[in-house]
Amino acid sequence: MTDYFEVHARDGAARLGELRLSSPLTTPSLADDVVEDAGSLWSEARLTPEGREDALTVLPHRAFPAGTREEVQESFAVDYPDVDFPSAAVVTADTAKDYGTDAYVLADATGVVGHAEAFVDSILRIRESTPADTALYLAGVATPANVATLVFSGVDLVDGKLARVKGRQGRYLTTDGEYFLEDLDELPCACPACRSEREGFTRGDCATHNVNALAAELARVRRRIRDGRLRDYVEGQARHEAWCTAAFRRLDDQYAYLEERTPVVRNSELLSATEDSLRRVEIQRFAERVTTRYRNRFDRPLVLVPCSARKPYSESQSHGQFHDAIGFRAHLVSMTSPIGVVPQELELTYPAQHYDSVVTGRWSEGEKEFVAEVLRRYLDRNQYPKIVAHVPNEGYREICERVEDALDLDFTYTVVDHPTTDESLSNLRDTLDGEMTYRKRTREHNTVRAIADYMLGDGAGDEVFAPGTVQTTARYPKLQVRDTEGEQLATMVPQYGVLAFTLAGARRWVDSDAPTKTVEIDGFVPHGSVLAPGVVDASSGIRVGDEVVVEGPKAFGVGRAEMSRPEMRGSTRGIAVEVRHVEER
Repeated sequence: MTDYFEVHARDGAARLGELRLSSPLTTPSLADDVVEDAGSLWSEARLTPEGREDALTVLPHRAFPAGTREEVQESFAVDYPDVDFPSAAVVTADTAKDYGTDAYVLADATGVVGHAEAFVDSILRIRESTPADTALYLAGVATPANVATLVFSGVDLVDGKLARVKGRQGRYLTTDGEYFLEDLDELPCACPACRSEREGFTRGDCATHNVNALAAELARVRRRIRDGRLRDYVEGQARHEAWCTAAFRRLDDQYAYLEERTPVVRNSELLSATEDSLRRVEIQRFAERVTTRYRNRFDRPLVLVPCSARKPYSESQSHGQFHDAIGFRAHLVSMTSPIGVVPQELELTYPAQHYDSVVTGRWSEGEKEFVAEVLRRYLDRNQYPKIVAHVPNEGYREICERVEDALDLDFTYTVVDHPTTDESLSNLRDTLDGEMTYRKRTREHNTVRAIADYMLGDGAGDEVFAPGTVQTTARYPKLQVRDTEGEQLATMVPQYGVLAFTLAGARRWVDSDAPTKTVEIDGFVPHGSVLAPGVVDASSGIRVGDEVVVEGPKAFGVGRAEMSRPEMRGSTRGIAVEVRHVEER
């Protein structure tokens, strides 16, 4: 049982946590001042230490170097005692399991850090084998250049050992690499150790600077986690070391590992600055849901348009012109890198209104392939009587032509020179001439159902909000969903583009055939939140940010998940669900 470590925030595999010592330590952090090593069992037998509340005690252990055969590790495995003080067990990827400690130290960290495949394999295997609410400690490997990648992978604690050693060797560390001290004409840092003249700067000062630089980088990483933007930072930072770039990309290949740990909604900007952004969980998840859950409900032509710099798209000048030309006679879908395609009903849904991208006017081949594949899957699932491509020639038209050929469809192209020229807009209007308009209320109902599909699963919109059983009130984007008698069922949350259910809405959800995300709790009535120890079970697939129903012998409620299902079931501390509404049974 974990008593001394708690996770407070998550950004993918990276966590903002608290090592609950007598003087709490916010992680990710340097652990030098709080770790006490009870010693190795290789040299001699050792008694279980008494431990202290102000230190994380590494229990007596046997460490194995990288490459040690599994049968050897099994033969010399340590039976860690159950203790009542902050403790850590030393493990490898082969020996990791739940030993009841608060942290786990990777024994062969120095053998895997620097080797992307071995590093990622070790991190994933340890994370899958140990409780979710325990800390992972890598000793003797952290530098200012690699620590962001270490934390991004799921590491919580590091130390300054390697930084000090390199300093005493005359190696000056920065976030973008290292320099031999004798090659520096001036010191590119303003930390206390670097305020002396270059001539008087010693190797001891260099060691102090290196640790200062590492601590400063960890502070920057913690800030990025709080902001939900560590990934943006790591995309650039990892490029300073080849192995970090390789590890970062190998982690991207582990979609299941990262997706389980990545919130489904947040209110932070997502920056797409490189082609690596196409591999982000948020991007892949949005494309997957749009092409497997979303269903077009408009019986009108499709108009494909380019995205806009301003988000949401409908507030941009160009999309205002498109809207005026279309005049409720067609269904609008925006094409964009890195998102893929965005139906008008989902323009607010994370990350569609939260991303920003580098605009060069040129599409890379990777971007074209990705957007073309998303559009192909979208059109393979959704049929339209007519498809109008109101897109510029650069990139967009090539993508449309690829999909047109792949699905044997006929697109009508309406742009001359630029989508917002008078001639182009006139062509768009003329192409839709004779099409019937749909009511604004129809769009609102379709928007609510589309969001429900996206959140809850394929067909959920019609299951929960069946045609003829609901009405919408208030104005977009703060739509309220009510039943035919006026009882409120849900509210649209414009910051994230999702629905927040009332108790009546939650009951309707549970009674429908739509997949329900339920958190089963013990016999109590929660007030404000459900803590992890109170969770009995949870539906598979729950992620941070999901809308969930809370059910127990004494309570029925609805709220937002603060943990994924594995964390809810395996954690002994922390908030599992923020409860919005609850009633006693």
